[in-house]
Amino acid sequence: MKELAAGGNPVTLTCRVLKLARQPYCRWLERSVTDAEFEQATRANALFDAHRKDPEFGYRFLAEKARSAGFGMADRTAWRICRDNNWWSVFGKKRGSIKKAGPAVHDDLVRRDFTATGPNRLQLADITEHATGEGKLYLCAIKDVFSKRAWVTRSTRG
Repeated sequence: MKELAAGGNPVTLTCRVLKLARQPYCRWLERSVTDAEFEQATRANALFDAHRKDPEFGYRFLAEKARSAGFGMADRTAWRICRDNNWWSVFGKKRGSIKKAGPAVHDDLVRRDFTATGPNRLQLADITEHATGEGKLYLCAIKDVFSKRAWVTRSTRG
């Protein structure tokens, strides 16, 4: 906008077209960038350049790259800048992926008593699903409590 005013366009008209108030614009023109803000911006630029080249590395590696480029900073400062800009390693920790067990799928029919008086009276089962290149594979393990005999069935149907 400074370039527009230097080119002969009135500041009032320019502010009206851009839907900006004139007073904040004039305050912004008078306020110079502090040394601390400039230093922070150069550190952020150095970290961003390192992150763009190697997105798989975390803030410690990025801080080391920035230090080797001549921008001194502590690891904690690099972490804060990366956090504020959401620059995370592509191999970072999965955030929010810890899931709690949900409610039981069905009632406990044996009331936690795992004793059987004869074969084929009480069986335990577990089913799992695995994604393969040909589709989903379902595995079901079954165990007879009395004889302790176990077997596995598999199916590729859904």
